[in-house]
Amino acid sequence: MPKADSCTAAIEPLLGFSRHFTSMISMQIAPPENRTAPRHLLTALRRTAMFDLGARGPHWTREALTGLMAEERVNRKLAAILAADVVGYSRLMASDEEGTLAALKRHRQTVFEPAVAAHQGRIVKLIGDGTIVEFASVVDAVNCALSVQRSGDSLQDESLPQPKIVLRIGINLGDVIIEGDDIYGDGVNIAARLEPVAEPGGICISSIVNESIGNRIDVHFQDGGQINVKNIDRPVRIWRWHPSTAHDVTNGRQFNTANPQPHAAIAILPFTNSSGDPEQEYFSDGISEDIITDLSKIAGLMVIARNSSFVYKGRSVDVRTIGRELGVQSVLEGSIRRSGNRLRITAQLIDATSGGHLWVDRYDRDLTDIFEVQDDVTRRIVDALKVTLSPAEKKRLADTKTANLAAYDYALRGREFLFGKEKNRETFEQAIMYFKKALEHDPNYSLAYARLGIAHIFDYVNRYTNDPDSSLPLAKQYACQALEKDPNEPLARCVSAMAASYERDLDRAESEIDVALSVNPNFALAHYLRGNNRIYSGHPLEAIPEIEQAMRLDPATSPSWLHFLGMAYLLAGKYETAATLLRQRVVLAPRTDFSRVLLASALGHLGELEKARQVWAELKEIYPNFTFAEHVDRQPLRRREDVERIADGLRKARLLNQH
Repeated sequence: MPKADSCTAAIEPLLGFSRHFTSMISMQIAPPENRTAPRHLLTALRRTAMFDLGARGPHWTREALTGLMAEERVNRKLAAILAADVVGYSRLMASDEEGTLAALKRHRQTVFEPAVAAHQGRIVKLIGDGTIVEFASVVDAVNCALSVQRSGDSLQDESLPQPKIVLRIGINLGDVIIEGDDIYGDGVNIAARLEPVAEPGGICISSIVNESIGNRIDVHFQDGGQINVKNIDRPVRIWRWHPSTAHDVTNGRQFNTANPQPHAAIAILPFTNSSGDPEQEYFSDGISEDIITDLSKIAGLMVIARNSSFVYKGRSVDVRTIGRELGVQSVLEGSIRRSGNRLRITAQLIDATSGGHLWVDRYDRDLTDIFEVQDDVTRRIVDALKVTLSPAEKKRLADTKTANLAAYDYALRGREFLFGKEKNRETFEQAIMYFKKALEHDPNYSLAYARLGIAHIFDYVNRYTNDPDSSLPLAKQYACQALEKDPNEPLARCVSAMAASYERDLDRAESEIDVALSVNPNFALAHYLRGNNRIYSGHPLEAIPEIEQAMRLDPATSPSWLHFLGMAYLLAGKYETAATLLRQRVVLAPRTDFSRVLLASALGHLGELEKARQVWAELKEIYPNFTFAEHVDRQPLRRREDVERIADGLRKARLLNQH
């Protein structure tokens, strides 16, 4: 089976890929007529020497473009940006400066900042009366804005002689560049331009935001028509909402409430190896991952995946910064010192908001007590975060994967080769050897069988061995053996689901994923696989919240999943959102093939025919022998109309006759 873009993306979450590539997008925008743009927001950008407010409109400076493109790595991502500004701020300040500042402070403390925190946002800039906030989810951004605009009157204290604070809010979804704690790019700039278009007390969103939220919020935005935006070759459509019209816009619609936010979010950082022996890294990493796995079984917690928490390995980063970047309230860190048959483990649970300690402990134990220590750390975290466990969760946490220390050690060593930075035939064979050694010591070790299964999935996709096609039935065999030993092993369920998907048995894949998530509701891979499966099954709108949840649980792996999120929006007919997501995917994975096909199709549907042809030309330059028919046949799409939707976009750009 030839290596396909979609197959590679399917296992990248396990491999832990997180690649960033330098690419700059220069977008120049101006406010609509008869509106004053919040110039102070753009002025703040200008002070960085990266932005110019010259005669030809706001734009990235040449120095900024040259300097940034010279960097080996530029951090960039797709983000929802909220820009807020106080209506009539200059007039209020002229009339009552002290009262206005007091009212603004009170509004921020009682309305704005709590809403941002509740919706997983990050305040990037506070500039006078203006604010820029970043969200990973466009739904969170819109719900935050609605919360702010609905709360203004209810929290106004009539007894205080202060002016009333009324905001305008603009929201956009777009590419942003991250520099320290600051962000730049078209996502920020367009949001800042949409804000003055909103009515006082209202919200204005771009068409891509309206398309993205679909039926996942409890209001309907009204079409604001098209506005002319400077240096954009076509009018931009905007959508508006205001509380005065909220009563007549819901129309009895049903709203998608998938993936509600759990009670608490936590990240487990890799424990530091204090043994003085680099060879013991696998052991300290394995202990950290086991704690992640145990906590992930608790529905009342949201636990960041290993791929994302291990990004901080070996780095000195303030816990509060980690909390902001991962969107968590608590962080666990610690160290492990292994000497002969003795262990010293320190662990501390930290409040990611204040930096204060919630719990600290040290364990001096025999090596044979390692499982007891892990269980105790897990229980102490649960108690500290005041999480209530169900009887089933208590039972799952009490289950021991293996009581054999040698088997456990070999499994940790194999995991290090399987998920390490180097991935090739040699590391594959080393991983297989260690997992088989683990089973020699404990033939009932379910996780060792499951890891053998995922290793063979890797070989099937990446073609390590001389006969990679034989690895698919081996992966199925090991998954079955794992489930015979433990029917609740979530990794084995995912291996079985992936094998079923490759064989186009989507119903069996869905069934396996359901079991995996019932056991481990925080398993990012399982959420991703469910989203992927629903795309192929013909339910793209149901796929979107699943993939977004996977990205929330494992933000470091999010670039790998943009392909499928973009595909879901494309097959749902939401072409503008699809194009934006797929553009970002191409930037982050420049040699991708099928993402370019999907992007060209989305652009064809949007009528951006020259851009579609340019994307196709890039594809043919990288892969001269690429054919659409061959690659689309590899996609296990159940509905013929989904294939036709992709093909139709390419036909509109007159591309299918070029394969």
